[in-house]
Amino acid sequence: MKEAGDWNAAGQAQPAEVEPGTLYLVSTPIGNLRDISLRALDVLAAVDLIAAEDTRTSRILLQHYAIPTPLTSYHDHNEERAAPLLVQKLVQGASIALISDAGTPGISDPGFYLVRAALQAGCRVVAVPGATAFVPALIASGLPAERFVFEGFLPHKKGRQTRLQALREEPRTMIFYESPLRLERLLREVHALLGDRPAAIAREVTKKFEEIRRGTLAELIAGSATLVKKGEFVVMVAGRPRNSKEASE
Repeated sequence: MKEAGDWNAAGQAQPAEVEPGTLYLVSTPIGNLRDISLRALDVLAAVDLIAAEDTRTSRILLQHYAIPTPLTSYHDHNEERAAPLLVQKLVQGASIALISDAGTPGISDPGFYLVRAALQAGCRVVAVPGATAFVPALIASGLPAERFVFEGFLPHKKGRQTRLQALREEPRTMIFYESPLRLERLLREVHALLGDRPAAIAREVTKKFEEIRRGTLAELIAGSATLVKKGEFVVMVAGRPRNSKEASE
């Protein structure tokens, strides 16, 4: 059983245990390398193996914090082959941390597949919480944040319109992830289906060139030509406006 550092109420270091046969879901920074918890660093240093979405990206983080734990690749193109091998290691007593390129594993990545396989094999799964892109984007957007629906990436083709049509009467703030190449398409589709609602776009969250644009969908579409198309975007759209009867109720 390997030990990782922990902290007591007085802020003093004390030992904590990384359990054998346990899968740890460790959140990593979405841009700023300092946005990682002490617990996450402890776990990454103490586990037997780290399963990473892109080992090249993850190695930058590990080298920054001088963490020598071995890396293996786990992503959406090898999950069916890699997951059984990782679960086998868990069953044999290894401790494994799952990390994504950035943020919380299992959010818009193949983490769910491995988590389900580990649970089905009777392995323990522990989440080590931390950064995720849509939460800071939402709370800084100026849109209602007490209730929201996270849609992640929409399908590129089949099922895309069906998903959007299902949101026409959604009263909660809607959150999407989108690539730079399809950002304007998403804004135009949402505008056509939902009307000209308040919205916000966030890019490079926590990074040097972080930018959040706020306005109506029409205003954001009009200004999209001047938007730097780099990195993944968080798109937030206000829910269906309440009518006067609903408001009085």
